[in-house]
Amino acid sequence: MKHFVPVTKLLGTVAFSFWALVLHTPGPLAALVVIELVLLGFTGNIARNFKAAMSLAVFAVFLAVVQLLGGGSLESAYVTGLRMLAMTIVFIILLTTTRLQDLTAALVKQIHIPYEYAFMFTAALRFVPDFIAESKTVQEAQACRGLSTKGNVFKKCIHYMGVIQPLMLKSLGRSETMALSLELRGFGNNEHSFMANVRPAGCDYAVMALFVGVSVLVVYMRIFGIV
Repeated sequence: MKHFVPVTKLLGTVAFSFWALVLHTPGPLAALVVIELVLLGFTGNIARNFKAAMSLAVFAVFLAVVQLLGGGSLESAYVTGLRMLAMTIVFIILLTTTRLQDLTAALVKQIHIPYEYAFMFTAALRFVPDFIAESKTVQEAQACRGLSTKGNVFKKCIHYMGVIQPLMLKSLGRSETMALSLELRGFGNNEHSFMANVRPAGCDYAVMALFVGVSVLVVYMRIFGIV
C-alpha cells in the first residue's frame, strides 16, 4: 500500500466504500471487512491500528443493536455493523499509509480540487489526533481539580461542560495562531509548489483498472441478485 501514490489510495478508499454500500448480504460484507483487516495488518504499527479497529468494532456492535431494537431483522443488524466497519477501516488504511502533504498534493494536482478546500480537508484530519489528546489532558487536569464524572447521564453531561469549555478555548487559540501563520506565509496565492512526486506510475494505473473492474462486477452481481 505504501508504494502506491495517494490518488490510487483515494480511488481504493472510494471503491471499498462503494462496494460496502452496494453489497447487502452479511457474507460478502464480512469477506470485505476481512480483506481490509489483512491490508491494515500490512500497513505497520499494528498496536495502534488494532486499537482503532477494536473501537470501530464496538461502535459497529452498538449500531447493530440499535438496528435490532428499532425493529430490524437480525440480518439487517449484521449488514449495518459490517457496512460501517467496511467503510471506516479503509479510511484508517488511507491515513496510515499516506502523508497528509502528499494527500493534499494529490487532491490538487490529480483530482484538481481547489487548494483551499484540499488544505481544509487535510488540516482537519491532522488536528483530530491533537484535539483528542488535548481533551484527555484537559480532562485529567480538571479531575485533579476535583471534577467528578460520576452519576447518571445528565450529571455526566453537566460535568463534562467543565472539560468542553477550556477545550474549546484552546482550540480557538490554536485556530487563531494557525490563521496568522497562514497569512504570514501568503496563503491564498495562486501559485503552489509541492515537494512530493504524486504522479501515478504503471502499477498505479493497473490497480485503478482493477478497482473499476471489480466495481462493475459488483454492480452486475447486485443487479442480478447474486450478492
